[in-house]
Amino acid sequence: MKSCVNGATTMPYSLEQDIAAAARTGFEGLEIWWDKLAAFLEKHSTDDLKQLLESSGLIPVSICPLRIWPFRDSEPARQEFRDAVQLAPQIGCKLLAVCPDFQPDRLSREEALTIHAKELAVMARLAAENGVRLTVEPISGHTLVPGPTEALQLIEMAGAPENVGILMDSFHYFRSGVTDQEIAAIPLDKLDIIHVNDCEDGALNELTDARRLYPTLGVIPAQQLSLLKDRGYDGYLSVEIFRPEYWERPIEEITGRAYSTLGELIASL
Repeated sequence: MKSCVNGATTMPYSLEQDIAAAARTGFEGLEIWWDKLAAFLEKHSTDDLKQLLESSGLIPVSICPLRIWPFRDSEPARQEFRDAVQLAPQIGCKLLAVCPDFQPDRLSREEALTIHAKELAVMARLAAENGVRLTVEPISGHTLVPGPTEALQLIEMAGAPENVGILMDSFHYFRSGVTDQEIAAIPLDKLDIIHVNDCEDGALNELTDARRLYPTLGVIPAQQLSLLKDRGYDGYLSVEIFRPEYWERPIEEITGRAYSTLGELIASL
């Protein structure tokens, strides 16, 4: 399993700072936060970013988060996606993480999934034309895609494009009550990346992103990660934490704690 850190973990800091701190800490990969990428490109070129990444030794594992938003004024989201699809191969990134839209009250679940799948199919074709893969992120409490079973169903309804897989986030899967059986049913060739984090104890419906913790410091069992390791998963484990308390700390402290606790998690599997 390979180490990675997500730009959300260091949210107040710039992409340049993310790259420098992640590389100094020892991470192998970096998930690039879309807003930070857009800010970087206001003053720099994609060639500048590619050179910066290459000199750091970091792999640009994904760009995130992008959105599948067929149920609202989605043209801004669609333009962001088109931009990301063009940018990703220019910096050596092969994966875009996409988040699903919510079911509108006016539609049944089946109707909403059908519309959603059509949008995903269009996105998959555009990504494939640029040599890019998409990974769908299930979100806890989501009306359409709360877990991997629903994400795989959505991909199947979109025509099962070969360049679309799913993302695992330990916090979201924990909140959604994803079972070991569901984990065992995920085809490894469809599991693109795993977001790892922990969280405070509490009622599941009261847990928010702000209550995430560094890996191993909370109540999320590591059993499902062990199951995936035993099945042969050897991809990236990416630390993704949305905790304002952490964001107030120096970036070197954030990436240092993320790296050390991730190492403890991997050693325990």
